Amino acid sequence: MISALDHVNIETSELEETIHFYEDVLGFENGDRPPFDFPGAWLYAGGHPVIHLVEKDSKPGPTGAIDHVAWIAEGYDEMKERLEQKSVTFKLMDVPSSPVRQIFIHDPNGVRL
Repeated sequence: MISALDHVNIETSELEETIHFYEDVLGFENGDRPPFDFPGAWLYAGGHPVIHLVEKDSKPGPTGAIDHVAWIAEGYDEMKERLEQKSVTFKLMDVPSSPVRQIFIHDPNGVRL
């Protein structure tokens, strides 16, 4: 069951400029990030990493620079079963050095959730 919005992931070819914008203009704080094997930054508000930036050289995809929208949820196994029952394609991912497990799907507009 989904309980809250967790973060928005934004792809950028201008990582430092984007970090500066979110820090300087909007007041976010650049903070800790798991040891992913790709460059990026996590920007915090209220002690939570709500903007995840990923550096990519390519142009934005069909949903613009928004790579995905993430929610906090419970019932990982139940959600996998529900998606299988509804024949929804999904991808599983574990966050490095973290207990976080993710299930990715796409909405009808192509937005990754």
